[in-house]
Amino acid sequence: MKIAVLSDIHDNIWQLEKLLAGLEADALIFCGDFCAPFTLAQIAEGFGGPVHVVFGNNDGDPLHLARVAGRHKHVKVHGQFAELELGGRSVAVTHYPEIGRALARGGTYDLVCTGHSHEHVVEESGRTVLLNPGEVMGRLGPSTYALYDTDTGQAQIVEVR
Repeated sequence: MKIAVLSDIHDNIWQLEKLLAGLEADALIFCGDFCAPFTLAQIAEGFGGPVHVVFGNNDGDPLHLARVAGRHKHVKVHGQFAELELGGRSVAVTHYPEIGRALARGGTYDLVCTGHSHEHVVEESGRTVLLNPGEVMGRLGPSTYALYDTDTGQAQIVEVR
């Protein structure tokens, strides 16, 4: 199974449109900072597989985000933290890298996904891959996302072009 991991779109729907047009994945994890609910709607309408979402520090309308998710059966909003089982792998999702690093050090999960820093990171900590996909926004750095392969346990950073 291929999992796309995205974070920090900050309403750059133009970069998101490019990303979704070429995305080949079975599931999608979003690590926070859509900003506006219409950005979640764009993901829900542009990606047909399961979508798992946690809130970031710039998602100021969680009620409306939950309503958007409620209109799409394949989208689940988990709140501030998610624990998932995808493709036989245990996955934790948080917006904050500090929390993600602590979770990765604990060794409970195969994959820990974070966002917030806008810097892409792929690190191994024992059996755990710590993954920050960077930012889709493309303002503070390149526009990137990540792909995680549950068969191999490997992650790669992909630049949006």
